[in-house]
Amino acid sequence: MARVKTGVLISGRGSNLQALIDAAADYAYPAEIAVVVSDRRDAPGLQKAAAAGIPHLTFPAADRGAFAQAAKAALHNAGVELVALAGFMRILDDSFVATWRDRLINIHPSLLPAFPGLHPQRQALAAGVKFSGCTVHFVRAAVDTGPIVGQAVVPVEPGDDEDRLAARILAAEHRLYPLALRAIAEGRTRIAGNTVKIAGGLSPDIVVFNPLESLASPPGSAIPASERTQPRGDQC
Repeated sequence: MARVKTGVLISGRGSNLQALIDAAADYAYPAEIAVVVSDRRDAPGLQKAAAAGIPHLTFPAADRGAFAQAAKAALHNAGVELVALAGFMRILDDSFVATWRDRLINIHPSLLPAFPGLHPQRQALAAGVKFSGCTVHFVRAAVDTGPIVGQAVVPVEPGDDEDRLAARILAAEHRLYPLALRAIAEGRTRIAGNTVKIAGGLSPDIVVFNPLESLASPPGSAIPASERTQPRGDQC
């Protein structure tokens, strides 16, 4: 089976990029990382792409429209069918989001819709919540909105500061993002309004990941082709 070519956009250290690279190193994984694009020349994640032999490009344009056009061209040239934001800190313009609608995903370190935007761990601590976590979602024009693919929950422990909570959430991100990308690349997702239906569930660990989803992917559990989220690379 042909693997879904995936482009990853980064701005920083690229730890979630590395989690996706590690998952895709298994040729049984249904997605491959075809190109990495950054808005910063000094993003450490570019070194991770280079170490894995993945083409990587930088477009440090200050103008959102200029970046969007350059990034769309790079993704098109790489044959990308699906785009994953992994610590990408630039707000994408509406044309980019529209071009990749239902083929553009992001991971955010909170249980959306709680604590969107910057410093979500700080927001969680200030609110006194007992649990936080991370969310993978399809991207829409408004920041940190869009249909939720999956969430992972972590406890907020006594004595936590922002850094400790962020580290605990980040470890969950590294597990969740490859699972979510797998489900999409396998054609097991269907968007209905603002809800994502996943045939067969997302993870064997129902306590931490998507507790209302089923355990595994039983034979014949795939969503009918006409209803799937369809990665395709002809609209770049």
